Amino acid sequence: MFDQVYDVIVVGGGHAGAEAAAAAANMGSNTLLVTMNLQNIAQMSCNPAMGGIAKGQIICEIDAMGGYSGIVSDKSAIQYKLLNRSKGPAMWSPRVQSDRMLFAQTWREMLEQTAKLDFYQEMVTGLLFDGDAICGIETSTGIKIYAKTVVLTNGTFLNGLIHIGEQNYGGGRAGESASIGLTAALEARGFVSGRMKTGTPPRVDGRSLDFSKMEEQPGDENPGKFSYSKLTSPLTKQRSCHITYTSIAVHEELRTGFDRSPMFNGAIQSTGPRYCPSIEDKINRFADKDRHQIFVEPEGWNTIEYYINGFSTSLPQDVQYAALKKVVGFENVKFFRPGYAIEYDYFPPTQLSHSLETKLVHGLFFAGQINGTTGYEEAAAQGMMAGINAHLYHKGDAPFILKRNEAYIGVLIDDLITKGTEEPYRMFTSRAEYRTLLRQDNADLRLSERSNKIGLASDERVKAVLQKREETALLKNFYEKTSIQPDEANPFLSAKKSAPIRQSDKMAKVYSRPNITSSEMTSVPKVAQFIEEHALSAEVQEQVEIEIKYAGYIEKERLNADKLNRLEAVKIPADFDYNALASLSHEAKEKLGKIQPTTISQASRISGIKPSDISVLLVKLGR
Repeated sequence: MFDQVYDVIVVGGGHAGAEAAAAAANMGSNTLLVTMNLQNIAQMSCNPAMGGIAKGQIICEIDAMGGYSGIVSDKSAIQYKLLNRSKGPAMWSPRVQSDRMLFAQTWREMLEQTAKLDFYQEMVTGLLFDGDAICGIETSTGIKIYAKTVVLTNGTFLNGLIHIGEQNYGGGRAGESASIGLTAALEARGFVSGRMKTGTPPRVDGRSLDFSKMEEQPGDENPGKFSYSKLTSPLTKQRSCHITYTSIAVHEELRTGFDRSPMFNGAIQSTGPRYCPSIEDKINRFADKDRHQIFVEPEGWNTIEYYINGFSTSLPQDVQYAALKKVVGFENVKFFRPGYAIEYDYFPPTQLSHSLETKLVHGLFFAGQINGTTGYEEAAAQGMMAGINAHLYHKGDAPFILKRNEAYIGVLIDDLITKGTEEPYRMFTSRAEYRTLLRQDNADLRLSERSNKIGLASDERVKAVLQKREETALLKNFYEKTSIQPDEANPFLSAKKSAPIRQSDKMAKVYSRPNITSSEMTSVPKVAQFIEEHALSAEVQEQVEIEIKYAGYIEKERLNADKLNRLEAVKIPADFDYNALASLSHEAKEKLGKIQPTTISQASRISGIKPSDISVLLVKLGR
């Protein structure tokens, strides 16, 4: 099988690698997925869940473009929640609790059913080059496999080092060895690397917990799903999670191990995720807090194993156990395995272009935690985009780039390559300046047609999108053109303590009131009749409600996005000499030279670049 030259080789079988391999193969590339253990493809190394704040939008975007994460998440879900429902739709974020084993099994099955995708189990220790271009990989047993492009998705495995108290040992995650050799191979080509750290909590035996002392957290009464396709259905039954809390006694017990903690004794030098700190870091940084929330999450439908979300730690095992026993409901807890921290190599992502191709080596792409991100969703998004662009690269086609106003994926990649990151990067809605446009409910409308044009999203996807768009326009036009009489509106307006109307008014105007929802409008017979006659789905009705209620915000963001796109149109030549511009500050010359932005818009987002610097560039470029 190694006599051929593959179009794309994907190194690593985590979330980034799985999506990269699926995307490249589904677009027609002869693809090879090489990973250290084929039994662990798409493992949920940390918590058994997908989605959440902004992350849920990313999964919807991946699905809209024809990626697999949304389908796999739906098929392996044991609970569904739409978070932030009390806020505006820009903040709504779907999240599922997953069956860990079923998730990995479903991913494996979908990949095995993907044509043009081969598999090989081996550690990749070296890269093969042809001048300044990649041409293949070398394994630990000396096998050389040639390819037109290579995508590296190494996760936490590059020189991975696991810490539990004063003990440490090499490993990519619990029970698996680290990947050795690739960092040195890349550094020899001029790449700069760094170290990051992440962690995970203990897993425990659910039979040893007293759930009656905890707060039950059931799923949504009417659960939704991630995928826009008809391949999945909403859950008909769900498993509950539970909430409990730490206490002063728990914190005091944890502090007894601080002198043996790698976080505090200097054993860990690297930076961990700011927004998912370890429990020892939380009680150290927030000493005024008497308690912290703990989420007790089942690992699947038919397992007694539970994940203790909020109790990530690298303290000695005896301290972890003694402290956890003092948490309410955990008095008789039994461990499956302790929590641990892991340090690993990453490569600052300013060394990449927007396509995720490296600037130093043509045809070499990075995706996932190798770029300094944290989270399955961020990794999967990068993997899909790297797989797409690896395919387009060897075909000689232009790269596929998503802008900041087009997708959270665009925000993620632009943040990474323009600003870089010195701590594990996590996506939030606040990072997206156009989040009212980038909602979870309209990812298919934004992205499916674009993905179809490059050969990834199916024709069936586009057909469904066109139908959704037509039906949304039909219902929205009905509300805007049809009048509602006082006797039709005032009963529900009165019930909602909203001012009555004194004469007929357009339905859209009444509907735009903040406390009037779809249920009030469909209580009007002619509305219900119109929806029934045209068989309009709940999805279409929700889309119309959002477009009517948030029309002003949406239009404002569209205008701002148009301004951004005008700056995106001002290209900066690849060989532009910033040092020749005397009016630029020394800092601007240094940062612009390092990042090498391709447009004025990207240049304006680089940290330390001032409006006056942009003005200088615009003048020089003839604007």
